[in-house]
Amino acid sequence: MSRIGDCFAALRQEGRKALVTYITAGDPTPESAVGQMQALVAAGADLIELGVPFSDPMADGPVIQAACERALRHHVGLHHVLDLVRRFRESDDTTPVILMAYLNPIEVMGYAAFARQAAEAGVDGILVVDLPPEEAADVLAPCAAYGIDPIFLLSPTSDASRIEAICRLARGFVYYVSLKGVTGAATLDVDAVGTRLAAIRKYTDLPLGVGFGVRDAQTAARVAEVADAVVVGSAVVKLIEAYGEQPERLDPAIRDLVGGMRRAIDAVATDNRGEVAG
Repeated sequence: MSRIGDCFAALRQEGRKALVTYITAGDPTPESAVGQMQALVAAGADLIELGVPFSDPMADGPVIQAACERALRHHVGLHHVLDLVRRFRESDDTTPVILMAYLNPIEVMGYAAFARQAAEAGVDGILVVDLPPEEAADVLAPCAAYGIDPIFLLSPTSDASRIEAICRLARGFVYYVSLKGVTGAATLDVDAVGTRLAAIRKYTDLPLGVGFGVRDAQTAARVAEVADAVVVGSAVVKLIEAYGEQPERLDPAIRDLVGGMRRAIDAVATDNRGEVAG
């Protein structure tokens, strides 16, 4: 079982839901990423989603686009990101790391070379935003050979055939995009999300994570009522934008936001265990 599978299995045994946090590698500087990842884990993150800076991140809103631009000013590319993961693994061999990327840098490196180097660095999963499942075989085969889980996105507009196709290919977990639009978009409708997750569960036993629109502890708790994992991205990146060059202020801000989400999510899990026990 992969680190991602181990993580979800352990959480399930404890009756808890996962908290997945996103940052863009190299934002605001290449030297800052490892410390940010360690701070997120210390605050309660279970999995780290590490964005590979890209010049045209079409799935991301202005907050993460700006983060990519800050990282790209330092010429942070895929090789640098893998080196950051390797450095993170020197202090943390447990927390799963998922690369969120666009296809072009992986294609340039070569699919087999990418899979090998990513696995050697300690990457556990990849989410290639612009890789449709119909064209994923050339990427997925080498990743499978190196034990890297492919994470795919489902959206409110995904029909039954699309859900079935993606659930057949996915490993680790399935990522449900709660909103139509880009990251950091409008307020989400958790009841509608729950209905969609119930439909998706007919096609897979994998954990279901929900992201886009998770801004605070209250939202995280509501999402945790219906999902196996809560994914937060833009809210964390906003903290890095504000305090990224002031680690003495960034770490407390991360503890407040991510720690608050962690406590809110665990409170939901505790309540659910109480309902089952009662």
